[in-house]
This record gives sequence, structure tokens and C-alpha cells, in this order.
Amino acid sequence: MVRPHRHCAAPVLGLAFAWGQGVNLRRLKYFVKIVDIGSLTQAAEVLFIAQPALSQQLATLEGEVRQQLLVRTKRGVTPTEAGKVLYRHAQIILRQCEQARVDMEAAGEGLSGQVSVGLAPGTAASALSLPLLRTVRARHPGILLYLNENYGTTLSELIMNGRMDLAVLYGDKAIHGLTFLPLLKEPLYLVGPATTPAPAAPVRLADLREMELMLPRQYNVVRKLVDAAFVRAGMVPRVVAEIESAFTLTAAIADGLGASILPASMAREVVAACGAWQFQIVEPVIEAPLALCQSDHLPLSEPAQAVKDILLELVVDLAGTVKSTPEPELTALS
Repeated sequence: MVRPHRHCAAPVLGLAFAWGQGVNLRRLKYFVKIVDIGSLTQAAEVLFIAQPALSQQLATLEGEVRQQLLVRTKRGVTPTEAGKVLYRHAQIILRQCEQARVDMEAAGEGLSGQVSVGLAPGTAASALSLPLLRTVRARHPGILLYLNENYGTTLSELIMNGRMDLAVLYGDKAIHGLTFLPLLKEPLYLVGPATTPAPAAPVRLADLREMELMLPRQYNVVRKLVDAAFVRAGMVPRVVAEIESAFTLTAAIADGLGASILPASMAREVVAACGAWQFQIVEPVIEAPLALCQSDHLPLSEPAQAVKDILLELVVDLAGTVKSTPEPELTALS
């Protein structure tokens, strides 16, 4: 297991306070809120400020950065390319300043502050949520843990934009702005409806040439693994539907509309929900890497680092617990 290391938040905070000499932090807060809402009128109401005054603050900010930041349309406002860049940086700066305030208030009183963790649905990460909540509350009652179950692409974007601290999701390929710490490997299973005959075990990839499959879209990590395995075998999967909702996929399998190829943890959930059958795919074995994702350039706050340490502990426990059952099996990475 890779030992996590601590970072210093000084570079980003230094940028925030140095830039604050020219750009008022309050105007940055106003700007972020306007972009989030997409309307000057509604943003003014939320911020409890008159719209003309908010427009003046925006004009002053545009003058300070010497760039047009927003485009006004009948539907509201949208950021220009320069505005998008400022929006990303402003989120980071404001978040670091808020964390600095929390850290100073909590000095000598134990760890406190917000920590956000994303969990990809249908993964072994779902088994970590309750133990994570219990352990964080027991060890660090001052930490407010925010859990967000969402798709890996959404979670990785939130981390890149500085809006989330950590995420547990499928993937291990290097992506600019992100770093991945391998946690587990989950084998992929063929899952089919109870109303159709189960295939003879063992299930080889070659046996799936004509099988009607319901898979996620092609940008999904699991779909990429499946497509790559089929390409290596000189085949093309027979995809009859692309589904990225666990609820809809379970219902479709229960209705006999097709089969799917799923990681061990999600296969287990589908089988339990609708009485489907499952078999691990062999020749070749296909494994989905589950990883802990964080920014490669934004330092973790002390509370976030503490939550990360707990997550890594729980992953070891999870792998040991699941491996004691016959199947499916998870393999911890070290």
C-alpha cells in the first residue's frame, strides 16, 4: 500500500492573498455565485444585494482582470473562456481561504471542517460508506463528511475543479489534473435474467459473441475494459442498449431484456435484487481497477488527509472480508 503523504496549502493560499491585493475576494465570491446560478437577478436575490450593485461589482472585477468574464443573453449569463478559467481558480482560492479560516479556529481543538468524498455507484466503494461515516464520527467528530454517489466522470471533474476532495471510482490511467491510488481489482461477471437459461460454466468471452448485452456508454471505464477484451478476441459485443442507471439496468435484466457484464460488487447487488444468475468471465479474466482519486496539484487539508487515511484502512478490511466469501472476490492492491 502506498503511504499517503501530507502537503502544504501555502502555495494556493499565497496566490489567494497576493492576488487579493488587486482582486477583492468578495467579488470572487459574487462571480462564482453568478456563474453557479446563471442569472444576475437570481444571484442578487441569493446574495441579498441589489442587482445594480452586483452588476457594478462584476464590472469592477472585469476591469481588474482586464477581461470580459460573462456573456449576457436573454436566458441569463454564461462565462466566457476567460470567465471559465477564473471560475476554476476562484473556486480553489475561496475553498483554500475558507479552510484556512476553519484551521485557524480549530487550532488546538482537534480536526474540524468539511471533507467531500465521492463514491461511484455499483462499486465496492458502496460498502465503504457506512464504515467511513462511523469511523470519521468516532475519531474526528469535528469533521463534517459529505458523501456524493455519482458517476466516475462527474466525480473526477469535481475533483479537477477543486469542488471535491477525494473519490473512489474505477480507473487507473493517468489523467492531467488527477492522481489515482490503486485500491482493489474487481473481476467482471456475466449477469443474466432468471427467465433465460444460464450458460454452462465456466463462461468464456468467446461464448458471448451472440449474447445480447446491456452495457454503459463507451466512455465508461468498465465499458472500455469490455470493448478492449472483445477487440483482443477479434469480436464485437452485441450491445442492444446502453444503460447507466443501476435501477434501470436491474429492472431490464429482471424483465428478460438482456444480460450485462458487471464488476463483482454490482453483480452481487443485481442478483440479490432480481434473482438473476451470475458467472465470472474467464479466458480471459477481466478485472476493473478501483482507485482512490484526488487532485495532483491541490493539497489536501488536514481533515481531508485524515479521511483519506481512514479510507485506506477500510479498504484493507473490505478486501479481507469479501475474500472470505466464495464469490465474487476482490483483490487488494499493495
